[in-house]
This record gives sequence, C-alpha cells and structure tokens, in this order.
Amino acid sequence: MDYETPQFFRVMQYAARADRDVVDMVSGNPDWDPPEGLRDGLRDYAEADPSEFQYPPSVGLRDLREEIAARRDVAVERVVVTNGAGEANHLAMSGGLDRFDGDEVLLADPVYPYYAGRANFLDAETTFVPVADDGRLDPADVRAAASEETSVVVVNSPNNPTGAVYDADAMAEFAAIAEANDALLVSDEVYDHFDYSGRFGSALEADSPNVVATNSFSKSLAITGFRVGYAVFPPEDGPNGDLIERARTRHMLTNVAGSRPAQYAVLRALKTTSPEYYADCRRRLEARIDRFCGALDEAGAEFNRPDGGFYVMARFPDFPGSFENVYELVDEAGVGGMPGEAFGDSRADWIRFALVTPRVDEAAERLADFFG
Repeated sequence: MDYETPQFFRVMQYAARADRDVVDMVSGNPDWDPPEGLRDGLRDYAEADPSEFQYPPSVGLRDLREEIAARRDVAVERVVVTNGAGEANHLAMSGGLDRFDGDEVLLADPVYPYYAGRANFLDAETTFVPVADDGRLDPADVRAAASEETSVVVVNSPNNPTGAVYDADAMAEFAAIAEANDALLVSDEVYDHFDYSGRFGSALEADSPNVVATNSFSKSLAITGFRVGYAVFPPEDGPNGDLIERARTRHMLTNVAGSRPAQYAVLRALKTTSPEYYADCRRRLEARIDRFCGALDEAGAEFNRPDGGFYVMARFPDFPGSFENVYELVDEAGVGGMPGEAFGDSRADWIRFALVTPRVDEAAERLADFFG
C-alpha cells in the first residue's frame, strides 16, 4: 500500500464525481451539533478586545492547558496544545525517533493510514503487527516484534478502524514494552469519549516516562474543523524530559501558535458541557451500530461489532475490500466506504464504514439490497 499519499481523498473524490446519490461513510466528520457552550464561546470572543485577537502562547492558552491537565491528572507543564491530534502525533513520533536509538516504528495492522504515512515521511522503518481475529492488538505480539531497533510504538484506543478498546492493564503492558526496548509509546486516545465497553484505560495511568498520550476535541465536541488537539509528554524532570522541549520548539517553528478563538471556544465548552452531552452521543452511535450491524448480518457479511469509536469493518462474500470494489459500491449501491487494503494487509478483504451520518439506515438498506 502507498502510505506516502493520503488515500481517503481518492474515495471521497470518486464518490463526489458519481452520477447518483451516495451516502458518505468514508469521512469521520460527526453529523451532530457541538455543545452550546462552544457557540457561546465563539459569540463572546467576537466581542473581545483587539488584544485578544493576537498570538496566544505557543503551547496553548494557559486556562485551556490547566483544564486539560486537571482532566488528565497531570501537571500543566506537560501539556502542549496542538493543531489537532495529527500534529500531536507528529510531534510525539518525531520526538521518539530522535530521542531513542532505533529507527523503527511499530504499528498495528490494520492501521490508520496517517500513522504509516507519517512514519514514511519521517524516513522510519515500519513493522506491522497484525491484530487478532477480534480486532485487538495482543501485547504479546507487540513484545515479540519489538527490539532494540524500535523507537516508537503507536497504539490507538478506541481504535480506528477496528473499534477495539484497551483497558488499563493492556496499556500498562504496551508501556512496559516501550520501556524494556528503550522506546516511546505514543497512545492516540482521540475516541476516548466513545467507549461502549466501559473498559477504556489511558496510557497515562501507567505512569511511565516512556509514554506520550495524544488527543483532540475534533470528535468529542463535533468540531473537526477547529483543529484543537493536545499531547501530554513525560515530566520535564524525568529521564525523557527533553521530549517536551523538543516538541515545544518544533511546534513553534512549524505553527508559531494555534488558533486563539478555537481554543477559547473549546475551553468554554469544556467548562459548561455536562456529561449528558457525551452520553447522548454514545447512545446515538450505539443505536446506529445496532442497526448497521443488523443489516450487515442480513447481507451475510462478517464483521466485528466495535467496542468504541464509530467505525465498522465488514467482509462480504466474494467481494474483497479493494479500491475497485469500493468504487463499485459507490456506483451500484450508492454507499461510500474505505477499502480495507488502505489500512494494511490483515484486513485487506474488509471495508470500513463510518457511522457519522444520519443516513445509516438508508445505507444499510442499500448494502442489504446490493448483497442480497
């Protein structure tokens, strides 16, 4: 698979050119409203003094970093606000490759393609560890694959694309593997609010100096366009404390700073949004998962019901998850999904569907008709 160029746009552009109506199940853009506090924050910011329209601190607004630190139970000095989780992951991965001796990045297979693309961009060697039949990455397999050549281990929980969720014990094992091999565990936890299993554990709970946890508010607040993410680095006075200074410098040289109004609005939303907002989002998605998986069952597909996130991977009889077959689904069924081959070898026969559309039922009916 070519991980040097983004693959999502290939399918999205193909679907956009289709001469029929297509249900978009490719992109991961939430289709529900953000919390009202976010809109209130934007309205208030528009009336702020001109001085508030200037550069914020490069590492992020202090109040926002304090709010994040309190929620993650870490010192505020460990938090860097980034341009989405994408930049947070880039800073963590590039820092790990520089800090530790090896030049290898361990990734799950299937993998969110941007991790693999970023490893290629950083000129790192990549080793892929296949997930088990249930879509979960077995720590024993990661331990067997890791070596003195490993600099970075990337884990995503809840996972895109498999929907796997790792508990605190599993995350502690991944952190221990990183420590044993003088490597960095990069834990992408961007879907942490979409855990339906009750098992999610943050890598920060391992209290390891070899962990960077990344996240963003794109999914949890339904604001993918705001680009407000963050990374929590090891303590500056610890054995890997130079990672955060390296990240601050690279962040400043690349971005100078993030968007001040976006950070301001996110902070307002965090302070004013009740837990019920997040619970409503989970209930909405669980209902969609129920209906969509039911339709997949009727269509004779094999699938893993996700424990978290909002993606479902499915394998249809005699219909491998190639780009050609996904294009056929667009043309003949009017449903756009991502080919499994874009995520690696172990699920190349599968297709990934994003359930962030109010047309899930319609898409399910179209798939059932197409494969029925």
